[in-house]
Amino acid sequence: MAKRQIFYSFHFDNDVMRVQQIRNIGSLEENKPVSVNDWEQIKKGGDKSIEKWIDDNMKYKSCVVVLVGSSTANRQWVKYEIGKAWNDGKGLVGIYIHNLKCPRNGTCSQGSNPFDTFTFKDSDKKLSSVVKCYNPKSSDAYNDIAANIEIWVEEAINNRK
Repeated sequence: MAKRQIFYSFHFDNDVMRVQQIRNIGSLEENKPVSVNDWEQIKKGGDKSIEKWIDDNMKYKSCVVVLVGSSTANRQWVKYEIGKAWNDGKGLVGIYIHNLKCPRNGTCSQGSNPFDTFTFKDSDKKLSSVVKCYNPKSSDAYNDIAANIEIWVEEAINNRK
């Protein structure tokens, strides 16, 4: 299977250490993480600057992987990234990461499905009815993600074709 170019969407402050574990799996080509200093510069430019950074970094990706921690579903920029991915026809998939251990905080509570906050125009149908959000085994979340992430991404891309 060819390596796919993906964009990770997540709540930086809460989940960056968990996300780093997933990046280290190495089975997918992803956007390079922005440094804390660079992110602070981008944020100083305001919402338009953040949107431009997201748009530029998502441009050539085939799939957006939303890594769902305890507060991810409520994050403004995660919502923007989900909407943009869907509207641009990109593959879209979620993976709960609450059972990955953060060296600072351990595990966290499972967050809400971020795709539940989107409904289709002229319908009550939620985006979560067509976009999967996987919940890896609590006993071995890392290895479950490592064994399946390529399959989940490929499935998400094929679902948009």
